[in-house]
Parts: sequence; C-alpha cells; structure tokens
Amino acid sequence: MIVRQVPVGTMANFTYVIADEATRECIVVDPSWDLDRVAAAIRDMGVRVGLIVNTHHHFDHTTGNAEMARMTGAPIAQHRESDLERSRELADGDEIALGGSSLRVLHTPGHSRDSICLVGEGMVVSGDTLFVGSCGRVDLPGGSARELYRSLFGAMSGLDDSLVLYPGHDYGPSPTSTMGRERRTNPVLQPRTEDEFAAMLGG
Repeated sequence: MIVRQVPVGTMANFTYVIADEATRECIVVDPSWDLDRVAAAIRDMGVRVGLIVNTHHHFDHTTGNAEMARMTGAPIAQHRESDLERSRELADGDEIALGGSSLRVLHTPGHSRDSICLVGEGMVVSGDTLFVGSCGRVDLPGGSARELYRSLFGAMSGLDDSLVLYPGHDYGPSPTSTMGRERRTNPVLQPRTEDEFAAMLGG
C-alpha cells in the first residue's frame, strides 16, 4: 500500500490518502480542511477514491466529508457509534477492501466513543487514539481515560512493533513513528495500572 500524509488546516491535522499500488484504488481518511491539497495528492498519485473513512466524528476530522464525497462520488464510512451521517457503518474487526489489500478496523474508544484505528500491511492509522509521543485528550464528550487505557493496552497491544504509526495530528517530534518506538518512548504507553493511567490523564 501507498500512504500519502497530507498536512491540513491550522490544528496540525493530517488527512491520508491510502492506495493499493496495483489497482490504484484508494481511500481518503479524515478529510477536513485544505481539500485542494488532498485533491492534488490524489491526482499526483493517479488513484481513484472508493471510500472516505473517518477515524472519529470530531469536526476537525470530518468537516470536509460532504465536499470530498461530492468531488469523488465516494461514500462515507464511520464506526457505528458515530452520530454523523454516513453510508457505511464500521465495527471492530471489519475489513475495508482496498484493491488486493485490506485495512482492518480496530475499535479504540477513549478519545471518543467511535474512535477507530486502521491496520494494514506495515501500518496503522491511529486517528486521535495515539499520537507520536502522546495520546488523544479524554475530557471531551464521550471521552474516557479508562476506555483509552483499555484501547492502548488491550486492543492495540497485539500490534507489531514494526508497524509505522500514522497519527491524526502532527503533535510530536516527528510526523510518523513506529509502534515499537512508541512503546519504548511514549509516556502514555509505559507500564502502569488503569487507576494510575486515569489519574495521569485527570480522570
């Protein structure tokens, strides 16, 4: 798979264009602002958009949905816990076909009830669940430090160290990392109890 990371907006967001190299089919993840940049990436890659996927419902990851759908004709997919308009509901363990490849949906609540990660060959798109050097905030409606703990140390614990981490925001010392590097260096992934983790995040 080919991954194009597109910096957008004034909140250090990333939109992603993820394509199957053989078929040139792609998905767009979290379209928000600067859709002209995303469209330019799509043209430059020579790919066709088959699906728009949101890692969660927050406006800075979804505000470009309608326009991107209009531009590409692609349907919108979100986790079933999202309360936004969508064409396809996603659940934990679902596979998103992408040409001869696929992305697995991993439900990772904590930052929001509908947060998901997308796991593919050699990569994980983590949305606002896990950043380079930190994690998503838990003080917004639907957020939960304890659910985030279970997502990070439960659902994501089986992800291979070699996977490249593509976060939802450019909040760390580098735009990407690996799961292994984050396990070694990210403060939120250091061993602690759920109570300790919740106290660290303030709830």
